[in-house]
Amino acid sequence: MMNASTYVARKPGPDGTIHYTEEENAVWHTLIARQLGCVQHRACNEYLTGLERLTLPRHRIPQLEEINQVLVPATGWRVARVPALISFDRFFALLADRQFPVATFIRRREDLDYLQEPDIFHELFGHCAMLTHPAFARFTHTYGRLGLEASPKVRGFLARLYWFTVEFGLLNTHEGRRIYGGGILSSPGETQYAFASSEPEFRPFNMLDVLRTPYRIDIMQPIYYVLDSLNDLFAIADMDIMAEVRKAQALGLFAPTFPPKQTAV
Repeated sequence: MMNASTYVARKPGPDGTIHYTEEENAVWHTLIARQLGCVQHRACNEYLTGLERLTLPRHRIPQLEEINQVLVPATGWRVARVPALISFDRFFALLADRQFPVATFIRRREDLDYLQEPDIFHELFGHCAMLTHPAFARFTHTYGRLGLEASPKVRGFLARLYWFTVEFGLLNTHEGRRIYGGGILSSPGETQYAFASSEPEFRPFNMLDVLRTPYRIDIMQPIYYVLDSLNDLFAIADMDIMAEVRKAQALGLFAPTFPPKQTAV
Protein backbone atom coordinates (compact mmCIF):
# COMPACT_ATOMS: atom_id res chain seq x y z
CA MET A 1 0.00 0.00 0.00
CA MET A 2 3.05 2.19 -0.36
CA ASN A 3 5.42 2.73 -3.23
CA ALA A 4 8.52 1.05 -1.83
CA SER A 5 9.82 -0.79 1.20
CA THR A 6 13.26 -1.77 2.40
CA TYR A 7 11.74 -4.69 4.30
CA VAL A 8 10.90 -8.19 3.11
CA ALA A 9 8.26 -10.28 4.85
CA ARG A 10 9.48 -13.58 6.30
CA LYS A 11 8.16 -16.86 4.88
CA PRO A 12 7.48 -20.09 6.76
CA GLY A 13 9.96 -22.92 6.54
CA PRO A 14 9.11 -26.50 5.47
CA ASP A 15 7.57 -27.11 8.91
CA GLY A 16 5.11 -24.23 8.40
CA THR A 17 6.83 -22.09 11.05
CA ILE A 18 8.52 -18.73 10.52
CA HIS A 19 11.91 -18.98 12.20
CA TYR A 20 12.78 -15.48 13.35
CA THR A 21 16.34 -14.62 14.30
CA GLU A 22 17.50 -13.95 17.84
CA GLU A 23 17.78 -10.24 16.98
CA GLU A 24 14.27 -10.10 15.55
CA ASN A 25 12.87 -11.71 18.67
CA ALA A 26 14.88 -9.28 20.80
CA VAL A 27 13.39 -6.32 18.93
CA TRP A 28 9.91 -7.74 19.55
CA HIS A 29 10.70 -8.04 23.26
CA THR A 30 11.96 -4.44 23.39
CA LEU A 31 8.86 -3.14 21.61
CA ILE A 32 6.28 -5.07 23.59
CA ALA A 33 7.90 -4.45 26.97
CA ARG A 34 8.08 -0.72 26.29
CA GLN A 35 4.58 -0.38 24.91
CA LEU A 36 2.85 -2.46 27.58
CA GLY A 37 3.92 0.19 30.06
CA CYS A 38 2.68 3.00 27.82
CA VAL A 39 -0.83 1.68 27.21
CA GLN A 40 -1.72 1.06 30.85
CA HIS A 41 -4.37 3.61 31.93
CA ARG A 42 -4.40 4.94 28.36
CA ALA A 43 -5.87 2.08 26.30
CA CYS A 44 -9.59 1.33 26.48
CA ASN A 45 -10.71 -1.64 28.56
CA GLU A 46 -11.91 -3.47 25.45
CA TYR A 47 -8.38 -3.39 24.07
CA LEU A 48 -6.80 -4.52 27.33
CA THR A 49 -9.28 -7.39 27.58
CA GLY A 50 -8.47 -8.43 24.01
CA LEU A 51 -4.75 -8.21 24.69
CA GLU A 52 -5.17 -10.49 27.68
CA ARG A 53 -7.03 -12.99 25.49
CA LEU A 54 -4.24 -12.97 22.89
CA THR A 55 -1.57 -13.73 25.51
CA LEU A 56 1.16 -12.43 23.21
CA PRO A 57 4.57 -13.89 24.11
CA ARG A 58 7.06 -11.39 25.48
CA HIS A 59 10.35 -12.90 24.30
CA ARG A 60 9.53 -14.06 20.78
CA ILE A 61 7.44 -13.04 17.79
CA PRO A 62 4.26 -15.14 17.78
CA GLN A 63 3.23 -17.33 14.88
CA LEU A 64 0.10 -16.14 13.09
CA GLU A 65 -1.75 -19.37 13.82
CA GLU A 66 -1.45 -18.59 17.53
CA ILE A 67 -3.38 -15.39 16.89
CA ASN A 68 -5.99 -17.18 14.77
CA GLN A 69 -6.67 -19.62 17.60
CA VAL A 70 -8.02 -16.64 19.55
CA LEU A 71 -9.60 -14.52 16.81
CA VAL A 72 -11.59 -17.22 15.00
CA PRO A 73 -13.71 -18.29 17.99
CA ALA A 74 -14.04 -14.67 19.19
CA THR A 75 -15.30 -12.92 16.03
CA GLY A 76 -14.62 -15.16 13.04
CA TRP A 77 -11.61 -13.10 11.97
CA ARG A 78 -8.17 -14.41 11.03
CA VAL A 79 -4.79 -12.86 10.33
CA ALA A 80 -3.29 -13.46 6.89
CA ARG A 81 0.40 -13.43 5.99
CA VAL A 82 1.18 -10.83 3.30
CA PRO A 83 4.30 -9.24 1.77
CA ALA A 84 5.59 -5.97 3.18
CA LEU A 85 3.47 -4.08 0.65
CA ILE A 86 0.12 -5.04 -0.85
CA SER A 87 -2.25 -3.34 -3.26
CA PHE A 88 -5.41 -1.58 -2.14
CA ASP A 89 -7.42 -4.22 -3.99
CA ARG A 90 -5.77 -6.95 -1.96
CA PHE A 91 -6.15 -5.01 1.28
CA PHE A 92 -9.88 -4.48 0.88
CA ALA A 93 -10.44 -8.03 -0.38
CA LEU A 94 -8.84 -9.44 2.76
CA LEU A 95 -10.88 -7.26 5.10
CA ALA A 96 -14.05 -8.12 3.20
CA ASP A 97 -13.21 -11.79 3.87
CA ARG A 98 -12.57 -11.12 7.57
CA GLN A 99 -8.84 -11.54 7.18
CA PHE A 100 -6.51 -8.94 8.65
CA PRO A 101 -3.28 -8.54 6.64
CA VAL A 102 -0.04 -8.93 8.58
CA ALA A 103 3.35 -8.39 6.98
CA THR A 104 5.64 -10.89 8.69
CA PHE A 105 8.68 -8.68 9.19
CA ILE A 106 9.71 -6.66 12.21
CA ARG A 107 11.40 -3.28 12.16
CA ARG A 108 15.15 -2.88 12.62
CA ARG A 109 16.50 -1.16 15.72
CA GLU A 110 17.23 2.03 13.81
CA ASP A 111 13.49 2.20 13.04
CA LEU A 112 12.41 1.34 16.56
CA ASP A 113 10.46 4.53 17.19
CA TYR A 114 8.92 5.14 13.77
CA LEU A 115 8.19 3.08 10.71
CA GLN A 116 5.83 4.17 7.92
CA GLU A 117 4.97 0.68 6.69
CA PRO A 118 3.17 -1.49 9.27
CA ASP A 119 5.24 -4.34 10.63
CA ILE A 120 4.14 -7.40 12.58
CA PHE A 121 4.37 -5.56 15.90
CA HIS A 122 2.06 -2.79 14.70
CA GLU A 123 -0.49 -5.25 13.33
CA LEU A 124 -0.52 -7.76 16.17
CA PHE A 125 -0.06 -5.50 19.17
CA GLY A 126 -1.90 -2.52 17.70
CA HIS A 127 -4.90 -4.11 15.98
CA CYS A 128 -5.51 -7.75 16.80
CA ALA A 129 -6.66 -7.23 20.38
CA MET A 130 -9.44 -4.98 19.07
CA LEU A 131 -10.48 -7.61 16.53
CA THR A 132 -11.69 -9.74 19.45
CA HIS A 133 -14.44 -7.13 20.02
CA PRO A 134 -17.64 -7.63 17.97
CA ALA A 135 -18.25 -3.93 17.21
CA PHE A 136 -14.71 -3.30 15.98
CA ALA A 137 -14.73 -6.55 14.00
CA ARG A 138 -18.08 -5.71 12.39
CA PHE A 139 -17.00 -2.19 11.44
CA THR A 140 -13.73 -3.39 9.92
CA HIS A 141 -15.55 -6.02 7.86
CA THR A 142 -18.04 -3.43 6.58
CA TYR A 143 -15.18 -1.11 5.71
CA GLY A 144 -13.49 -3.82 3.67
CA ARG A 145 -16.67 -4.62 1.74
CA LEU A 146 -17.22 -0.95 0.88
CA GLY A 147 -13.61 -0.41 -0.16
CA LEU A 148 -13.58 -3.48 -2.35
CA GLU A 149 -16.35 -2.02 -4.56
CA ALA A 150 -15.21 1.62 -4.41
CA SER A 151 -13.47 3.69 -7.06
CA PRO A 152 -9.99 5.09 -6.38
CA LYS A 153 -11.43 8.53 -5.60
CA VAL A 154 -13.93 7.10 -3.15
CA ARG A 155 -11.21 5.03 -1.53
CA GLY A 156 -9.40 8.26 -0.72
CA PHE A 157 -12.38 9.34 1.39
CA LEU A 158 -12.75 5.91 2.96
CA ALA A 159 -9.06 6.01 3.91
CA ARG A 160 -9.82 8.96 6.19
CA LEU A 161 -12.53 6.97 7.94
CA TYR A 162 -10.08 4.13 8.58
CA TRP A 163 -7.36 6.53 9.70
CA PHE A 164 -9.47 8.29 12.31
CA THR A 165 -11.00 5.08 13.70
CA VAL A 166 -8.99 1.87 13.24
CA GLU A 167 -5.63 3.64 13.29
CA PHE A 168 -6.07 6.77 15.43
CA GLY A 169 -9.42 6.43 17.16
CA LEU A 170 -10.06 7.54 20.73
CA LEU A 171 -12.92 6.76 23.07
CA ASN A 172 -14.69 8.59 25.90
CA THR A 173 -15.02 6.46 29.04
CA HIS A 174 -15.95 6.97 32.69
CA GLU A 175 -12.21 6.96 33.45
CA GLY A 176 -11.50 9.61 30.80
CA ARG A 177 -10.33 9.51 27.21
CA ARG A 178 -8.89 6.16 26.11
CA ILE A 179 -7.26 4.71 22.96
CA TYR A 180 -8.63 2.06 20.62
CA GLY A 181 -6.72 2.97 17.43
CA GLY A 182 -3.78 0.71 16.60
CA GLY A 183 -1.63 3.51 15.19
CA ILE A 184 -1.55 5.04 18.66
CA LEU A 185 -1.48 1.80 20.65
CA SER A 186 1.66 0.55 18.86
CA SER A 187 3.55 3.87 19.13
CA PRO A 188 5.06 5.07 22.43
CA GLY A 189 5.48 8.59 21.08
CA GLU A 190 1.93 8.91 19.78
CA THR A 191 0.51 7.33 22.94
CA GLN A 192 2.19 9.89 25.16
CA TYR A 193 1.48 12.73 22.73
CA ALA A 194 -2.26 11.95 22.65
CA PHE A 195 -2.40 12.24 26.44
CA ALA A 196 0.32 14.65 27.54
CA SER A 197 0.52 17.20 24.73
CA SER A 198 -1.59 20.34 24.56
CA GLU A 199 -1.18 20.51 20.77
CA PRO A 200 -3.76 18.06 19.35
CA GLU A 201 -7.44 18.89 18.98
CA PHE A 202 -10.03 16.35 20.12
CA ARG A 203 -13.29 16.39 18.18
CA PRO A 204 -16.46 14.36 18.69
CA PHE A 205 -16.87 11.77 15.96
CA ASN A 206 -18.90 13.06 13.04
CA MET A 207 -18.89 10.97 9.88
CA LEU A 208 -19.00 13.86 7.42
CA ASP A 209 -16.23 15.74 9.23
CA VAL A 210 -14.04 12.64 9.38
CA LEU A 211 -14.39 12.03 5.65
CA ARG A 212 -13.34 15.63 4.95
CA THR A 213 -10.33 15.84 7.28
CA PRO A 214 -6.88 15.56 5.65
CA TYR A 215 -4.09 13.73 7.46
CA ARG A 216 -0.40 12.98 7.13
CA ILE A 217 1.14 9.64 8.00
CA ASP A 218 4.56 10.97 9.01
CA ILE A 219 3.65 13.37 11.82
CA MET A 220 1.94 13.29 15.19
CA GLN A 221 -1.74 13.78 14.54
CA PRO A 222 -3.07 17.32 15.00
CA ILE A 223 -6.68 16.06 15.21
CA TYR A 224 -8.26 13.02 16.84
CA TYR A 225 -11.91 12.02 16.57
CA VAL A 226 -13.48 10.57 19.72
CA LEU A 227 -16.34 8.08 20.03
CA ASP A 228 -18.60 7.97 23.09
CA SER A 229 -18.75 4.17 23.07
CA LEU A 230 -17.00 1.44 21.14
CA ASN A 231 -20.46 0.08 20.34
CA ASP A 232 -20.97 3.23 18.25
CA LEU A 233 -19.00 1.31 15.62
CA PHE A 234 -22.06 -0.93 15.19
CA ALA A 235 -24.15 2.15 14.32
CA ILE A 236 -21.44 3.48 11.99
CA ALA A 237 -21.29 0.13 10.18
CA ASP A 238 -25.07 0.32 9.66
CA MET A 239 -24.95 3.87 8.25
CA ASP A 240 -25.21 4.62 4.55
CA ILE A 241 -21.52 5.42 4.48
CA MET A 242 -21.43 5.86 0.71
CA ALA A 243 -24.13 8.55 0.93
CA GLU A 244 -21.91 10.39 3.40
CA VAL A 245 -18.96 9.99 1.03
CA ARG A 246 -20.98 11.61 -1.75
CA LYS A 247 -21.78 14.55 0.55
CA ALA A 248 -18.10 14.86 1.48
CA GLN A 249 -17.11 14.85 -2.18
CA ALA A 250 -19.56 17.64 -2.91
CA LEU A 251 -18.36 19.77 0.01
CA GLY A 252 -14.63 19.09 -0.47
CA LEU A 253 -11.90 18.67 2.10
CA PHE A 254 -11.23 20.90 5.07
CA ALA A 255 -8.07 23.00 4.93
CA PRO A 256 -5.15 21.00 6.39
CA THR A 257 -4.14 21.85 9.95
CA PHE A 258 -0.53 20.85 9.26
CA PRO A 259 2.23 22.15 6.96
CA PRO A 260 2.79 20.45 3.60
CA LYS A 261 5.31 17.66 3.52
CA GLN A 262 8.69 18.83 2.25
CA THR A 263 10.12 16.88 -0.62
CA ALA A 264 13.80 16.24 -1.14
CA VAL A 265 15.48 18.32 -3.86
